[in-house]
Amino acid sequence: MTSNTSSPQPEPSSFAWCSWHNGYSGDARLVAMIEQGSGVGAGSNLFACGPCRKANGLVPVADQ
Repeated sequence: MTSNTSSPQPEPSSFAWCSWHNGYSGDARLVAMIEQGSGVGAGSNLFACGPCRKANGLVPVADQ
């Protein structure tokens, strides 16, 4: 007999540098992608942890 129970899925997260408090966080999420102008060059991705997202009204890119 198999049980078909499902548990809630955790919120997506990653271990990354929080650009707001300048430290590593285990719940950082991508909140902004800054693209360079035309030509060769790399853009910047900004991550923010949960407390910084809440304090600064930041919405993760995936939720926009």
